[in-house]
Amino acid sequence: MIMRENQLIELIERYLGGEMTAQEREDFEALRKNDASVDAKMAEHKDLTSLIKQYNERVKLETRLNAIHDEIDVHTLKEDLMAHPSWIVQMWRNHHSKISVAASVAILAILLTLFVTGDLSNKDPRFQQLKADVEGVKRQQRQLGEQQKNIYKTVKTAPVTNAKFRGTGFALTGNGYIVTNFHVVNGGDSVYVQNAEGTSFHTKVVYTDPAYDVAILQVNDTSFKNIGPVPYAFKKSKSDLGELVYTLGFPGDDVKYGPGALTGASGYRGDTTEYEVYIPVNPGNSGGPLLDDKGNIIGVINGKQTQTSGAAFAVKSRYLLKAIQSIPSDSLTKSINLNTKSTMANLSRTKQIEKLRNYVFMVKVYNQ
Repeated sequence: MIMRENQLIELIERYLGGEMTAQEREDFEALRKNDASVDAKMAEHKDLTSLIKQYNERVKLETRLNAIHDEIDVHTLKEDLMAHPSWIVQMWRNHHSKISVAASVAILAILLTLFVTGDLSNKDPRFQQLKADVEGVKRQQRQLGEQQKNIYKTVKTAPVTNAKFRGTGFALTGNGYIVTNFHVVNGGDSVYVQNAEGTSFHTKVVYTDPAYDVAILQVNDTSFKNIGPVPYAFKKSKSDLGELVYTLGFPGDDVKYGPGALTGASGYRGDTTEYEVYIPVNPGNSGGPLLDDKGNIIGVINGKQTQTSGAAFAVKSRYLLKAIQSIPSDSLTKSINLNTKSTMANLSRTKQIEKLRNYVFMVKVYNQ
């Protein structure tokens, strides 16, 4: 008796689905062995079933990708980045792992293409439609990948407008250790530093010394590259009254130079851990370096006396060095080897500033 094709397909589906009795399976396997066309039909049906299953999975992935794509509205991002940079950073953290699922579409597309470019593609017009659908998904995946890159680039370089606190910091070493004031980072949940080119890097606070108003940060951003040896040295001895000094800092969105002189051996209310300096500082200068003419760090700017015009204060470098020596070794993943000789001693002030720019950072502090 000649078996109709629909009857054969029903038998194949029951066999593949495990719905046959032991005797029925034995009879069917004997039929496959004796009739090559039956065995070929089962192999073809098996491939078709697998293809349909993969197609359904691809549709689910496409739906998920479209949902993510709708959520990441690039036009809206361009408007919101300036006003809500911390929001876009948070959104990036929440969704970058989801966006990576796009890579799986490429893998699926390769598997489907193996089917649709073979002999089976000539047997059923649905395969041609499936091939067109896969190409469409691949195009969407490429577009989403480009948007992902653009979003990441914009987030990394977006200016900050809504940080809770903002100050200045400068490099202790080229491998990512930065010093700022304790009062700049105190109370913040997340701390970033931004270099002179406008690129931001996430940091962690590895040590604080409230008594000296010092905080040590370490950049823990994988995109950060070693910036090389710092050009200044850290002065251990005291500086003299009348010495010419200067600072670089971020009271605004770009670095500002402040020249001045050392006017007092003690700081606010006679604090011997500080110098008094006659120098222009404003909110945002806190944590900036105080340097002498030879390019030595002699202090860390930490405050302004509002009752005395032009008077500001800086933690003496010897107390910064004490704070560094007090850092528990298990808090550091890299060594802090301070430069002992300035390479700026014989440079003009403008050349010194040119060198310093790469080692002075804007410090941005956020709350969740």
